[in-house]
Amino acid sequence: VNVLSGEGTFTVLAPDNDAFASFLNGTALGDVPTDALANILLNHVLGSVVTSTDLVGLGAGYTNTLATGPGQNNLSLYFNTSEGVSFNGVSSVAAADVVTTNGVIHAIDAVIGVPTVVTFALADPNFSTLVAALTELTPATDFATILSDTEGLFTVFAPVNAAFDALDAVPAEDVLTQVLLHHVIGGLNVTSGDLTPDGVTTAPSLHGDNLSISLPGSESNIADMTDGSGNSDIGIVAVDVQAGNGVIHVINKVAIPTI
Repeated sequence: VNVLSGEGTFTVLAPDNDAFASFLNGTALGDVPTDALANILLNHVLGSVVTSTDLVGLGAGYTNTLATGPGQNNLSLYFNTSEGVSFNGVSSVAAADVVTTNGVIHAIDAVIGVPTVVTFALADPNFSTLVAALTELTPATDFATILSDTEGLFTVFAPVNAAFDALDAVPAEDVLTQVLLHHVIGGLNVTSGDLTPDGVTTAPSLHGDNLSISLPGSESNIADMTDGSGNSDIGIVAVDVQAGNGVIHVINKVAIPTI
């Protein structure tokens, strides 16, 4: 109440009663730990006014909420207006643009929980090939469960669909599994602000081979990345999609380890 009554402008994504009932699934609201509930509620608040017209004009993309994740970084929120207006792939706008003196409210039909890195991979259609690689193409490894672990930390370099399209062929499962592991740094939430400015940051992937990130990036890249095979032409094209259990950076080529 103190946050939303204060000065400034806000956009509140307000779940209705049915949304909370579904989210709680029989758990009493009073039994939810206060700090967890506070962060979930803050995950429905943006620090500026965003109208439905603004969202439709933008189409799809990421913004930040007032909720926090690792390192007290603000959590990201993915929106998409291709079919109505949805948030993180789980909630849609039921009524829009209730204007108040300090912001705007949009009624939504589901509670937006604290996202994991898997949440954004599933919600963002730019990662549909990556999701297929992590699930149906590598059934022997439960990547979805591993990367949904809220007790872990992961820095994920996520190739867009075009990066997979550029491969001669998607490798067989045994090789593909090692390739996918090479896109994840375990135990760390490495944001762009943690990288060495005007230098190189190196860390081992879950595969074992190092990933090296160089700042500044060449041409339109935010940063350049070198994989375990020595390919140095991988571009980091978007950064700091912050989840509750890690962070995603978007890359334009598939990283290949030594296999």
